[in-house]
Amino acid sequence: MSERYQPLAERFGAAMKRDELLARYTVARLGGPADALVVANSTTDLTDAVTLAARHHIPWIVLGGGANVLVADAGYRGLVIINHTKAVRFEEGGRVVAESGANLSTLARRCMNQGLAGLEWAVNVPGTVGGAVINNAGAHGGDMAGSLRWVEILSLEDRPHVELWGVGQMRYDYRASVLKGQRGRYVVLAATLILEPGHDPDALNARADGFVAHRKRTQPPGASLGSIFKNPPDDYAGRLIEAAGLKGTAIGGVQISPVHANFIVNTGEGTAADYRALIALAQRAVRDKLGVALELEIELIGEWEDE
Repeated sequence: MSERYQPLAERFGAAMKRDELLARYTVARLGGPADALVVANSTTDLTDAVTLAARHHIPWIVLGGGANVLVADAGYRGLVIINHTKAVRFEEGGRVVAESGANLSTLARRCMNQGLAGLEWAVNVPGTVGGAVINNAGAHGGDMAGSLRWVEILSLEDRPHVELWGVGQMRYDYRASVLKGQRGRYVVLAATLILEPGHDPDALNARADGFVAHRKRTQPPGASLGSIFKNPPDDYAGRLIEAAGLKGTAIGGVQISPVHANFIVNTGEGTAADYRALIALAQRAVRDKLGVALELEIELIGEWEDE
């Protein structure tokens, strides 16, 4: 074992895995091996893993549900921390405190069953609370910015320490926040949401079921990363890709969905390189034919040949 990983091995023992394939931890079932991987089942695990990696100059990333990320076939040279911190606490006045590894759609259902309104939009949004906080996840006219009040953050600035940020400090924008792109500097530990109590759980669940049905009608099933590109102002990425003539186009084992052109689906034998090539093709075609630069909503992680 490389000496640089010895402190992590001493802390996590056999729970630290070497050369673990990341495909099993991502929604698209793609991604090569990580040099080292640990699963954080508690905030203490998460904090210790990040702190040890930073102290010993080991590159590290935190993954939650593995949505919205495309991991290279060559994998990741460093430590991958899988965030399984899932505790949720319901308090008075519609206040909900959720650890960052909690599944967002599961949290939404739990809140509805408590008669808490405001998170129905998240019922079919993949990923975790932490990812949703960082990306300002949203759907059906709602987003995290509308419910979030406080974020508990592990900051690596100067020395590892915990900070409490108000929603205003997040500088939320469309699918963006001040934390996006700041891997290596901050880790979301927990989020406090303020929802509206006193609603009929059946009515809330019925509304959410309508969102689920709409998604099934308009978005493809199977292994995809969700929306690949952000919607440009006053337009839709899927419409632009379709207008560029690429709906249904395939490279290798992945395809621009014939159902919704802003989704790329792994048909079973796809690779991350296939995804990356199809993403580049869509960006190039939409730019050349329609004059619009499509910006990625997903994040590229790992060792890519062109970087």
